[in-house]
Amino acid sequence: MDVKKRKARQSVRAKLRSPGRPPVLHRAARWPFWQAIARGLSSEDAAALAGVSPAVGNRWFRQCGGMPPSHLVPSAPQPTGRYLSFSEREQIALARARGEGVREIARQLGRAASTISRELRRNAATRGGGLEYRAHTAQWHADRAARRPKAAKLLTNPTLRKYVQDRLAGNIATPGGRTIAGPQVQWNGRRHGRRQARRWSRAWSPQQIANRLQIDFPEDTSMRISHEAIYQALYVQGRGALQRELTACLRTGRALRMPRERVRGRGKSFVTPEIMISERPASVEDRAVPGHWEGDLILGLDSSAIGTLVERTTRFTMLLHLPPLPGHRQQQRDKHGPALAGHGAEAVRQAIARAMASMPKQLKKTLTWDQGAELAQHAQLSIDTGLQVYFCDPQSPWQRGTNENTNGLLRQYFPKGTDLSAHRASDLQAVALALNTRPRKTLGWRTPAEALNELLRSKGKCSVATTR
Repeated sequence: MDVKKRKARQSVRAKLRSPGRPPVLHRAARWPFWQAIARGLSSEDAAALAGVSPAVGNRWFRQCGGMPPSHLVPSAPQPTGRYLSFSEREQIALARARGEGVREIARQLGRAASTISRELRRNAATRGGGLEYRAHTAQWHADRAARRPKAAKLLTNPTLRKYVQDRLAGNIATPGGRTIAGPQVQWNGRRHGRRQARRWSRAWSPQQIANRLQIDFPEDTSMRISHEAIYQALYVQGRGALQRELTACLRTGRALRMPRERVRGRGKSFVTPEIMISERPASVEDRAVPGHWEGDLILGLDSSAIGTLVERTTRFTMLLHLPPLPGHRQQQRDKHGPALAGHGAEAVRQAIARAMASMPKQLKKTLTWDQGAELAQHAQLSIDTGLQVYFCDPQSPWQRGTNENTNGLLRQYFPKGTDLSAHRASDLQAVALALNTRPRKTLGWRTPAEALNELLRSKGKCSVATTR
């Protein structure tokens, strides 16, 4: 075919509907980004590795619902170089601007001449009436032609979509059939806030919905869907089946899927294997020797907190006064400064050191804490007090059962949802005295103060616990 005729045919090609500016960053840039996400890195760090801005990385992560596209998952085959990359298309555009021929361009890129010829013919821009080759436009044409669209099952099956949506986000009702609307909560595009009202719905999990379909429709094979497909319909923009705001009906209320490796990497940097509870001496378990403590914080309104220390053998309790620092709720906290709420690492360390200063040496052996950041300065605390600090396993409160029980007793005086900063240090001393002078069944109806004094007298030491 004559070149002029070919150009004329291409120039009258039907105009394509433009979705906007052709993208610049394509699979070659997104591949290292999602590989970094799969390793547990944040969106900002993954964007830096991919050579894009943090804003672009956050946008990629949110648009995909925290899930990489199917061709960019870690198990997908890596790009083989079979297809032209964006950098190669830029070289083609520069070479054409210099007036170089097809064979010369092919020789420079190490490609077949037919590949270059086909690229110039298929992906050239025709908006100006001719065949003008631009790298951005050519890449856009190539990406558009490479798509393999597959309609979501929830889009093509309205009955299935209605079933899923009703079990997930349908209203709850009384046994008589009267609908209960529940709290009217506006979705803000993110996970629901802590201790806030949530939307009421039937709230079946995607796994419950997927398996219940087999019972409700045993003969209808069209009423089948995997729980993963439901999650993708909720999390991934552009699927078009379920609105993302329905993620508020999930038990977690999470608007984005959390990568598995990111969850695994949530461990605290200050917690090392040698100070885990598995390394704690076995003699601590039998409670025969005093001096082993358990500690934690009880939280209240406006980030207020009170520290608690409980001796394992005698159940003797000490309360730590943690008042808010000047400027709390009045100025923005410095990222690298102290926690203005008053229960930062330095404030907690100093409060424990003050409380332990009145204790004899034989009562300062170990301290077991959860993995809260308030004890990040545990190394300095060990130097100041002589306590060897150990940390519990994540989500294992039973490993500090004595302290958890004491915190439950303290809620009689400091209920949840109240401002704990309103209590003075003298108030905390009075509450601690009330607990330490209360008879305990586990101590043979003795009080913790009496049990501690008996232990100290048996060792020939003067008493430090008071019942006054």
